[in-house]
Amino acid sequence: MGVYLNPGNDMFCETVRGEIYVDKTELIRETNRRLKTPQKFVCISRPRRFGKSMAAYMLAAYYGKNCDSKELFAPYKISTCDSYEKYLNQYNVIMLNIQDFLSMTSSVEEMLSCLQSEVIRELCEVYPDVVSKDERILSMALNRLYGKKKEAFVFIIDEWDCILRDRSYHADDQKKYLDFIRNLLKDKAYVALAYMTGILPIKKYGTHSALNMFDEYSMIDAGDFQEFVGFTEEEVRILCEQYRIDFEMMKSWYDGYTFPSAGHVYNPKSVVDSLRRKRFGSYWTQTETYEALKIYIDLNYDGLKDAITEMLAGQRVCIHTDRFQNDMTTFESKDDVLTLLVHLGYLAYDSDRSEVFIPNTEIRGEFRNAVTGDHWKDIATALETSDRLLRATWDGDAETVAELLDAAHMENTSILTYNDENSLSCVIAIAYYSAMKEYTMIRELPSGKGFADIVFLPKRFSDKPAMVVELKCDDSADSALAQIREKNYADSLKDYKGNLILVGINYEKKTKKHDCVIEKSIF
Repeated sequence: MGVYLNPGNDMFCETVRGEIYVDKTELIRETNRRLKTPQKFVCISRPRRFGKSMAAYMLAAYYGKNCDSKELFAPYKISTCDSYEKYLNQYNVIMLNIQDFLSMTSSVEEMLSCLQSEVIRELCEVYPDVVSKDERILSMALNRLYGKKKEAFVFIIDEWDCILRDRSYHADDQKKYLDFIRNLLKDKAYVALAYMTGILPIKKYGTHSALNMFDEYSMIDAGDFQEFVGFTEEEVRILCEQYRIDFEMMKSWYDGYTFPSAGHVYNPKSVVDSLRRKRFGSYWTQTETYEALKIYIDLNYDGLKDAITEMLAGQRVCIHTDRFQNDMTTFESKDDVLTLLVHLGYLAYDSDRSEVFIPNTEIRGEFRNAVTGDHWKDIATALETSDRLLRATWDGDAETVAELLDAAHMENTSILTYNDENSLSCVIAIAYYSAMKEYTMIRELPSGKGFADIVFLPKRFSDKPAMVVELKCDDSADSALAQIREKNYADSLKDYKGNLILVGINYEKKTKKHDCVIEKSIF
């Protein structure tokens, strides 16, 4: 076994020996389908700490010659697959972590030279009759080897996009690197499979990809690899039962990424850490400072601040993802920034509706940390007063609620225009930001004889009262409260039993004042 050529199964053995391992070996079924076909080029992009390297180690352990992985994989799902034994340990594997090579060298030229010489050195040790130690170009050595031995290779390239991230403003370096990858892999008979992982999809130049032979699977469109993005909801539910952890709390903290066929998908890093430590917290976001998020949301693109504000309020924002250039510097609109945040894992994407949103409690806290500084003073102030507003509502203190809503209105006039009930609904949602931890907030919920403006439904782990909020403009808070009763808006709380707070709010456009009436009952 070598370091880069047929590295063996040690790393995957270490993975499965971990305290918590979720079986994702059926990913091999998908790569087996693509072996030696035109679809043999696979590029997987995921946020950091979403199990990309683990999958790379698994593929190396499965395909690689010079090791026997039959017993290793026997307990797992892939062992029942028809193609399992056919390809098990049947290929030479070249496994490269580009970040490692970049860290060891001072330039892209030196990195590419080092990479090629190290792999060629190991090829020479295994095939001394074909590969010369004086060889300098890896693709030429592999071509010669295939011509004489008919040996095909599985290429596994981890952190393939690190140069696009670390050398984001060096176009020449990026081009040299992408040219190397293309020349190494494209139209080469010695490639049985090429599996690349990274955070970003493949870099575009204009409307074309520099590596257009690859099929891409990303947070925008995960295709056949949806269930391998993270932990599925069923997998998380089983883990919660095993570790006696509240599933609903787990869902609130880490759920939110959704895909058409896989359904809800959870961040593996956060789930595992919460199970191990027996407490919920911001584990994934702690692995990188919130400044990384702040850099992008501080970009002054038209409409970006409004979009972030609406999502902080629990809303979704429509975006167009097709113009994103798949790098971290080429931004032409707010949609480009928001698309990048999807790939980085800070936003979730609903492909059916082309909408983005903040997926869960953990990441919502990261956004709250990031909205500081001159660009965000109004929002930061509104979020700081949100706790007071929520507590005043629970206490039935209508006067304080009205005063705090007045303040929230003034703090947000530079961002949003409040001329109708829909705009008022948005500012109310922002003002009640702190409720997101305890509640599921639903706007325009069908109920009784109409639509309740805002319903705050307690999450299953919460002991807080449900809240139904009705809004009026240039009318009265009493009228809003009366409408809740007359149209039976409480019927929207189908399975809820417990304390209920009815809140009527009116906004006077001329005076820019709110009045409020609160009524408590049991439902």
